[in-house]
Amino acid sequence: MTAPTPPFRDPQLPFAKRVDDLMSRLTLDEKTAFLHQFAPAVERLGIAAFRTGQEALHGVAWMGPATVFPQAVGLGATWNEDLVRRVGEAVSKEARAMRARDERVGLNVWSPTVNLLRHPLWGRNEEGYSEDPRLTSAIATAYTRGLRGDHPAYWRTAPVLKHWLAHNNETARDTSSSSVRPRVLHEYDLRAFRETVEAGAVAGVMPAYNLVNGRPNHLSPHLGRHLRTWTEEDLLVCSDAGAPSNLVDSEYYFDTHEEATAAALRAGVDSFTDHGTDPSTIVARVRGALEQGLLTEADVDAAVRRQLSVRFRLGEFDAGHDPYAVAADTVAEFDTPEHRALAREAAEQAVVLLKNDGVLPLAPDARVAVVGLLADECKLDWYSGTLIHRSTPLEGLYERFGADRVSFAEGVDRVRLRTADGTFLHVPPSDDAPAEAHGTEGALDPALLAGRTDLTPLTTDVTGTELALVDWGGGVLTLRAPDGRYLSVAEDGFVRASADQPGGWVVQETFRLEPHANGHLLRHSGTGRLVQVAADGVKVAADSAGDPAETDDTADTADTAAGVFELVVAERGEDAVTRAAAGADVVVVVAGNDPHINGRETEDRTTLRLPAHQERLLRAARAANPATVLALVSAYPYAVDVEPLPAVLWTAHGGQAAGTALARVLAGDVSPAGRLPQTWYADDADLPGLLDYDVIGGRQTYLYFEGTPLFPFGHGLSYASFGYAGLTARVRDGAVSVSFTVTNTGKVAADEVAQLYVRAADPSVPRPRRELLAHRRFTLTPGASDRVSFEVPLSALAFWDVAHDRWRLEPGPYDLLVGASSEDVRLSATVAVDGEPAAPRPVGDCGLEAADFDEQSGTEIVDRTKMTGDAVTPAAGGTGELLYRACDFGTGVTRVTVSVAGGGTVEAALDGGPWTAVLSPAAPTAGPYDYVELDGSLTAEGVHDLRIRLRGSLRLAHVGFSG
Repeated sequence: MTAPTPPFRDPQLPFAKRVDDLMSRLTLDEKTAFLHQFAPAVERLGIAAFRTGQEALHGVAWMGPATVFPQAVGLGATWNEDLVRRVGEAVSKEARAMRARDERVGLNVWSPTVNLLRHPLWGRNEEGYSEDPRLTSAIATAYTRGLRGDHPAYWRTAPVLKHWLAHNNETARDTSSSSVRPRVLHEYDLRAFRETVEAGAVAGVMPAYNLVNGRPNHLSPHLGRHLRTWTEEDLLVCSDAGAPSNLVDSEYYFDTHEEATAAALRAGVDSFTDHGTDPSTIVARVRGALEQGLLTEADVDAAVRRQLSVRFRLGEFDAGHDPYAVAADTVAEFDTPEHRALAREAAEQAVVLLKNDGVLPLAPDARVAVVGLLADECKLDWYSGTLIHRSTPLEGLYERFGADRVSFAEGVDRVRLRTADGTFLHVPPSDDAPAEAHGTEGALDPALLAGRTDLTPLTTDVTGTELALVDWGGGVLTLRAPDGRYLSVAEDGFVRASADQPGGWVVQETFRLEPHANGHLLRHSGTGRLVQVAADGVKVAADSAGDPAETDDTADTADTAAGVFELVVAERGEDAVTRAAAGADVVVVVAGNDPHINGRETEDRTTLRLPAHQERLLRAARAANPATVLALVSAYPYAVDVEPLPAVLWTAHGGQAAGTALARVLAGDVSPAGRLPQTWYADDADLPGLLDYDVIGGRQTYLYFEGTPLFPFGHGLSYASFGYAGLTARVRDGAVSVSFTVTNTGKVAADEVAQLYVRAADPSVPRPRRELLAHRRFTLTPGASDRVSFEVPLSALAFWDVAHDRWRLEPGPYDLLVGASSEDVRLSATVAVDGEPAAPRPVGDCGLEAADFDEQSGTEIVDRTKMTGDAVTPAAGGTGELLYRACDFGTGVTRVTVSVAGGGTVEAALDGGPWTAVLSPAAPTAGPYDYVELDGSLTAEGVHDLRIRLRGSLRLAHVGFSG
């Protein structure tokens, strides 16, 4: 007799009922095991193993060959939601196809990244879409809709947004705290997440490594307070790799891992990514927390339920009903002609023309010199898949103009390294077949991929090998052999020419030349050790013996132990560039970054400037030929002197079709229409501190920046010209309706990106100089017009009112600005909006939460308790001030009470008057969370501004009034 089908296997039942049934069948031990990233199978119920996490930021990553689309910041530069949705759809189809061949490929995809590009020196700038929350959410929503698919019940893949919350620094990323005031939290950092989640195609989020307001993001109270109120779907919260252990090991937030694991689970983390594929440590911690009464089975159930909800949506339990199911023996949508065409279309649409004095597009019969360190490169980043196809700018220009009309100079310095005994470093020939590139075989954790040890290490001989040296900035060098292989160091410590490209979690292909005696020491960056010549080959020193950076040894001892090298230059890169440039009609200098060097995950940049090596090449090209075009291919903005250059373009690393796309734009086959997704600042001096997250007080991003940028947010030129006319704007039915006409007044068909901004004309609090409300990218043929209309809800004009802890639409005039960038405004109109007038703070009734200030100086927000609430403390134990405007003391108060922890002083004053209340605990409290209340005299009635001054290590949580 056939056993009845259990309800959780019945596709006719709602997912929620099926989850309930399956939960009832699982034991506590089985549920506990599900809390690790690699959830084991439950064979008695026929449930397969499951893992959270598949990187898919701009293509399926880490699992072998796949279609590689432009970096996320490049997709952001397209300003094209339809395109990005199609990219997401292609990526999810390839994920399904790859999983049919390799079950290690996951369907719970960890992308997109919606962290805002607040600071251009952030190492992971390439992963985000924009500095603007609305543009970010628009692009992220499009990508997640493509990843999800359009079936009402089943999902093709389940996207997880990264990284919750306020995360823009790699420097001390697991121990630094972002001080985020309530207005910045709601108006900026939460907004990109909220609008994307509310769109309905998000399966979860991943908390970031950093702390916010003194509390680790993996304990964020906003997961429950905000995130899970934005949708009726169960959202799966997946920890970042190793972050649960950081709560104890690096952040010292808890004393035991049982406490930390319990706190994270109760805060809302559902899946723990820790200790690689081995779940035993996490399972033991959860069991320990249960035994100690720190967790209940209900806490475990809540997390497992959310994971199962995602698994049901992915069709795991409904093989016969899943519309997205792909079998290993069926035709799959992988590396299709359509995907290749889409990769090229995306790369073309991502190109931004920053400046053009008429040299572009290139004439059909132009003789072109393409020069620069990235001229013949198709670079990948940490979250790329392995290339199936590739094109470089040089290859694209060869294809477009013919090899006879294109000359090339890479611009590397060609050098030999002479040892102290007069011999030179020598790269032995390699007769074996080249090994497959890293990533070809796929890896759940590519950080564990080892370097090659099958090749012969470098030796020395009397002639040596000429190496291509590139200085990527900050003294970080790569050295490449004539056959294209980079010098690298494997686990055995030997130096070999073995790498196709620099890469890996710890890059083993970079070095530094350090002046020493009459030559240089060569230090390997990955190990930090000096390179030495030994009897069995060239290797890094096994220890620090003889290293002058770590010992007090004499120079002679250091020379013997590590070796001093003389740099013998055969040719400077600028000399080769000068020769190529002089014989061309136009020079295209392709400059930018290697995504694995100087600005990447784990490493922030230190400057906006181009590396000196590339500035040398640019100057040489310009001196030899004034018709020099700069094409920047990079993961982030640069500060470049563009005044002497007739044309400048920028594109992110464009994936497999990057070179073809750039060549087609240069040739005029495609009119560029990308737009900058973030401000390009003119100088490092324009930047805030990397850890200053107060975009309002720090006047950051295009929203608040008051200086003159090199290029503004939304900027991008075209080979056509466009006229704007006929603006109408009116307020009705809770929305602002805006309409205008755009006409192609040029001679070529081209895309335009029309942008609508708003600014409050008479705000009561600091508001953005202008703020993007809507945009639209569309194509117009010469002479054609299009009527563009936007309808924006009035709620989009609201701001977070700290006086009343909620959104408020302020009444008054609002300027609507229409144009081609945030600064290129073509049309404007002003509309009057009815709203809620400002009301004073009712402090006489409910007091003040310390973090709800209007303005501050010298303070930072910290955690009031380990799990909830905010407090304010002077930065670095110094002195700080807080301002609370329009405090209503009613008919009068005579006493002030402050809730404080730590040691120091609180002073209070009204308006611009003297400090009348001075309160200090008799002695510092026992700990930062041990609050006491201090009471003092303060007489006030009616409405006044209140100033609070803090001194010392004291934390202020609340201010109350009585009498």
